[in-house]
Amino acid sequence: MKYKILPALAASLLAGNVCADDVEKDTIKVVDVEEILIIATPKENRKLRELPIAASLLSQESMRANHVASMKNLTGIVPNLYIPDYGSKLTSSIYLRGIGSRVNTPSVGMYVDNIPYLDKSAFDFSYADVERIDVLRGPQGTLYGRNTMGGLIRVHTQSPFTYQGTDIRLGAASYGDYNASLTHYHRISSQFAFSAGGFFERKGGFFENAARNHERIDRGTSGGGRMRGIWLPTDNFKADLSVSYEYGDQGGYPYRYTGVVSGTETRADRIGVIAYNDRSTYRRGLFNTGLNLEYQGKCFTISAVTGYQHLKDRLFMDQDFSEEDLYNLTQKQHSHSLSEEIVLKSKPGRRWEWTTGVFGFYQWQHTSAPVVFQRTGIANLIEGNTNAVFRRLSAANPNVPLMSMNISNSTFGIGGEFDTPTMNGAVYHQSTLNDFLLKGLSLTAGLRLDYERTWMDYRSATEPMLFTFNVAGRPITGLKAENGFTGNTSSNYLQLLPKVALQYEWKPGNNIYATVSKGYRSGGYSIQMFSDLIQSSMMNSVIDALAAHPALAPMASRFTAYKTEVPEAATVTKYNPEYSWNYEVGSRLTFFDEQLTADLAAFYMDTHDQQISQFSAHGLGRTTVNAGRSRSYGAEAALRASLNAHVNLQAAYGYTYATFTDYVVRQQLADGTYKEVTNYNGHYVPFTPKHTLNVGAEYALVCSSPSLFDRITFQVNYQAAGRIYWTESNRSGQAFYGTLNGRANLEMGGSTLSFWARNFLDKKYDTFYFESMNRGFAQQGRPAQFGVELRCRF
Repeated sequence: MKYKILPALAASLLAGNVCADDVEKDTIKVVDVEEILIIATPKENRKLRELPIAASLLSQESMRANHVASMKNLTGIVPNLYIPDYGSKLTSSIYLRGIGSRVNTPSVGMYVDNIPYLDKSAFDFSYADVERIDVLRGPQGTLYGRNTMGGLIRVHTQSPFTYQGTDIRLGAASYGDYNASLTHYHRISSQFAFSAGGFFERKGGFFENAARNHERIDRGTSGGGRMRGIWLPTDNFKADLSVSYEYGDQGGYPYRYTGVVSGTETRADRIGVIAYNDRSTYRRGLFNTGLNLEYQGKCFTISAVTGYQHLKDRLFMDQDFSEEDLYNLTQKQHSHSLSEEIVLKSKPGRRWEWTTGVFGFYQWQHTSAPVVFQRTGIANLIEGNTNAVFRRLSAANPNVPLMSMNISNSTFGIGGEFDTPTMNGAVYHQSTLNDFLLKGLSLTAGLRLDYERTWMDYRSATEPMLFTFNVAGRPITGLKAENGFTGNTSSNYLQLLPKVALQYEWKPGNNIYATVSKGYRSGGYSIQMFSDLIQSSMMNSVIDALAAHPALAPMASRFTAYKTEVPEAATVTKYNPEYSWNYEVGSRLTFFDEQLTADLAAFYMDTHDQQISQFSAHGLGRTTVNAGRSRSYGAEAALRASLNAHVNLQAAYGYTYATFTDYVVRQQLADGTYKEVTNYNGHYVPFTPKHTLNVGAEYALVCSSPSLFDRITFQVNYQAAGRIYWTESNRSGQAFYGTLNGRANLEMGGSTLSFWARNFLDKKYDTFYFESMNRGFAQQGRPAQFGVELRCRF
């Protein structure tokens, strides 16, 4: 299709000359928005609904009906998709079909206007100018490579060729929420169009910090904008350039104390209370730019997509999550990412359809993550833990005198500077043979070779610790201990990512398919682990300082005998890639002249070397371990029905049964053998809901003239998820819960006034839970909220 006829086609669709009644009267169901998004350049040869994969498409109207203002609002709308809203924009954890990631690399990928977002710290951004979202479920590794093991989210912004005019949105809601955006779309000629706009959001916060005068802990502001220009100089060439920037400053981490995990409770009065003595904050500046170049040949299309992302952020966290002044973390990230992809593919509608591509990126990332102990933390944790060891030594051996230490530092810092660049390169090919053996049957086969190399340069050390040592009542002053880890390491690996699919289509929109595919999630290094490593080795540094003191020389051999072996930083921080095989069957069906559509799928996923995030032994950081194997199986269904010109219904349900099949924690003994400590086989995989559900209905009323409004719509949906287990032990979890949401739209010309409610019944539930230093913490879901929104398009 030549580019110069596309603007005319889009204009006629939007003006209502083609299927105008359907577009106006049916907003909750997915209209064929793939025809409207004519500027998109997917890697696939055919429309998404014609491919042998499970996928969900959300139009702009569908996003409004389901209150989708950012990716974290997608939970339950797409079957088996769960994106908990906790922490801050730094944390965008996505779980799909039993696959998920809390830290490090994502397991579900993201593309925005064909540009890959490599770091999930960049996933949570404003959807003010987003036109459509595609969610592809199951591994997409053959075409999209690394970190799409669970699936892929593709975000498309509004094209200035499909809409011309100005879009203004103003909104206000309870809890002090306000937002505004303005974007202008202008088509100068049939060859060039551009858009430019900006947005501002203010969040008043939902949760109070009892330790800081009940201030709102999760309030924040953000703002930014996007410019996009599309140039069609000839019938068969396109250049699409986009530039965006977003800055946010927010509070976060409203974790309430839930009690001790085991043992005697000493803080019963604090259970159920959020109480931090230090304010936790997160600031992020995110810049993205991308250039899409495409040439349409007679039998092929070739495109080159260049992306660049710059992310700079700062996290400050009261890491003991209490009103006690123990220790805090300041983490700063600074990254640059440059990607390039060249795709050559055949034109659609041919018996042999194919796609071939090469992809590569380089990401440079520097992270600074110092942990600072305050005076109370020094006394309770460092002094307390060390003196407890000394007491045990004296109790076990009568010849060992009673010993203790007193630290004179007012604060004690554990610094960390890390450079973790990553390089990736890949080549891939996928072919589809249509009418294979019989008419309507197609065979798809593809393979990707993916190479990745990652480095880590680490410089992590403590400040000098000044202390007095007491032995048998005799104080020895002027002692100093310090330690640290400095070095570098690297790792690399190859992955082969195949895909085979059979699909039979007996009429447009009706097919059945079976797919086998493989995906993987990158390996790397847990830099958050260094603070804990240094804490583990601190005792050795203290012993070295004691053994070197002249007054303690006769006891030097006794001291050194109690030194413990500290693992190598490069070894203990490394985690390997995880990979998964996915086996899937599905079908897309239409009934009653497409008034009812059904998307059905069943899957089985076998995951190896699954990456699990855990808090480290001393609670100072997190580590990632490879848990062995897990499996998940389940089913998905999405139904959409148009009963008449006024009533539309939709439902989406997902079921996932995800358990560990080989996850045993072992401890190495002195003789080199291993002892089984914990066996998690058969336990549910954490953070994966067994059920997700979204049920929605819309009633539309077209007003007769004369009337103040042209059209009135009422939309309601019920979103639910659960049961969710929070830890590998499955001792705690969130039962199945649901929230009721509604919206009323009053339309007049190009303006719409909307009144909405989220969690109308004020359902209480938790979105996150974790355990640290034998204490449990949880974040409650957002309470009932009510708002109003005005949108004007002219």
